[in-house]
Amino acid sequence: MISQLSWKVGGQQGEGIESTGEIFSMAMNRMGYHLYSYRHFSSRIKGGHTNNKIRVSTTPMRAISDDLDILVAFDQETIDFNAHELREGGIIIADAKFNPKLPDGLKPVRFFTVPLTEIADELGTSLMKNMVSIGASSAILGIPVESYRAIVEDMFLRKGEKVVEKNMEAIRRGFDFVNELTGGQLPEFQMEKADPQKQLFLIGNDAIALGAVAAGCRFMPAYPITPASEVMEYLIKKLPKLGGTVIQTEDEIAAITMAIGANFAGARSLTASAGPGLSLMMEAIGLAGITETPVVIVNTQRGGPSTGMPTKIEQSDVNAMIYGTHGDIPKVVITPSTVEECFYDAVEAFNIAEEYQLPVILMTDLTLSLGKQTVTPFDYSKVEIRRGKLLAGQELPEKEQNDLFKRYEVTEDGVSPRVIPGQKYGLHHVTGVEHDQTGRPSENAANRIQQMDKRMRKLDGVLKTFKNPVTVDAPHADADVLVVGINSTIGTIQEAKGRLEKEGIKVNHAQIRLLHPFPTEQIKALVDKAKKVIVVEHNIQAQVTNLIKQHVGSAEKIQSVLKYDGNPFLPKEIYAEVKELVKHGDYERVSK
Repeated sequence: MISQLSWKVGGQQGEGIESTGEIFSMAMNRMGYHLYSYRHFSSRIKGGHTNNKIRVSTTPMRAISDDLDILVAFDQETIDFNAHELREGGIIIADAKFNPKLPDGLKPVRFFTVPLTEIADELGTSLMKNMVSIGASSAILGIPVESYRAIVEDMFLRKGEKVVEKNMEAIRRGFDFVNELTGGQLPEFQMEKADPQKQLFLIGNDAIALGAVAAGCRFMPAYPITPASEVMEYLIKKLPKLGGTVIQTEDEIAAITMAIGANFAGARSLTASAGPGLSLMMEAIGLAGITETPVVIVNTQRGGPSTGMPTKIEQSDVNAMIYGTHGDIPKVVITPSTVEECFYDAVEAFNIAEEYQLPVILMTDLTLSLGKQTVTPFDYSKVEIRRGKLLAGQELPEKEQNDLFKRYEVTEDGVSPRVIPGQKYGLHHVTGVEHDQTGRPSENAANRIQQMDKRMRKLDGVLKTFKNPVTVDAPHADADVLVVGINSTIGTIQEAKGRLEKEGIKVNHAQIRLLHPFPTEQIKALVDKAKKVIVVEHNIQAQVTNLIKQHVGSAEKIQSVLKYDGNPFLPKEIYAEVKELVKHGDYERVSK
């Protein structure tokens, strides 16, 4: 029996690859298994190779596997593109329709040709070949056909009982065909039983959207863009039920300015985009900074520059998010690493934005945004809403007719009292130029220094109050190496760490969750007790590495492992690179 399994389905976009993976995953999730999936797809609506790789385990994990146990192929390109991942003794289930062939030089695998399309056609439509392939996979794994009934009913019962039974028959026919080929379940593919438990199975974008709802967000203006669109799509379904709304804007400039306007009026609002959209938002983010208007922006990083590789992972927006706006404004950049953190950090982003009256960027990457994971149900008792110095609903002190409210009052913590438009005795100026405490335009040198210093003091407060700015797994007081990452690399680094530890290499791990203001004190303490520091990141310029060098120093012992080909790191890649650097390397290691 095995405790984990790696399964992949591939074909052309539009062939039902995503739904095939979804049905398989839902069944395994309901049985209590932990799942982690990664979807490879092209930046086009239909056509082009796509695949969905799903890892199933009896224990939690947050990385795709190095190799592959079962490959379901709807076309020859899937075999040519993915078969090299199969371990020795792995299985290919291929549709007989395209006369499948094994590529030269492939390690020994078992090859089952199954008439997926033919069986589906006999049942009425070739679209059901995905259900036939689910049945074929289940025969290998010994998953009973009836395990899928509840899922099929959820998906198709609204179309009638006949449609449900047709799909169940497709699963059964695929199961029976492969069962006859193999003579029964293959013992080496039998999964250990999982403990039945209530689990969510969702992508990071959905968790962010749900976190926004829990935080009291009721308005989202946005322009669709990969890989951020799911945040908007989720909220389109949910916000109207709560008295909120989503507006699809004409562009990202309109989206960010609408979000700023809504927050100025007292409503919690966010927008979401990716690199190209964030580039368009920079001037408006500066406006939020100088007017001290809270706003939350979600940035789902993808391959750049320009249109770049919209459906591939990269972590190359670090410098842009921290330094992209002209002039100096306070802003916060939060980088969650897991789906759970996406939820809770979304809530915290709104709290920080309002407490400190500044823009907060919640920055993920494509793998975290779109990769589905099993998640322990969220604890809503942990959700708190903090609105800081917002005085909405309060009675303000009476003022003389020409007196203005000190909206930008100089305070010790840098945060001024905030009112909403129309509030009695709250009248003040709001402008994008430098201003005095009442908002009146001012170029007075002393006032400029006062207001700049006031705004930037907010970051000191963020550093003092942000909980767990670094996720730390550091059991060694004198480590051979400290491995550092952000966003979705957390699980891959953890797996590589386990392998290195087994070889006697003492490894500490730090995952940065607050990128700006930078948690210098926490990172420096970890750097100081490591002989070498290796930063794992998805970009060519080593942006996180340079950020650490800038704030912490110790540049002589900090090196990078970089990957920027659009594919996520595998555990074996980080294991091999770190091992090489620890034992031999005094140079930057680049994995293209």
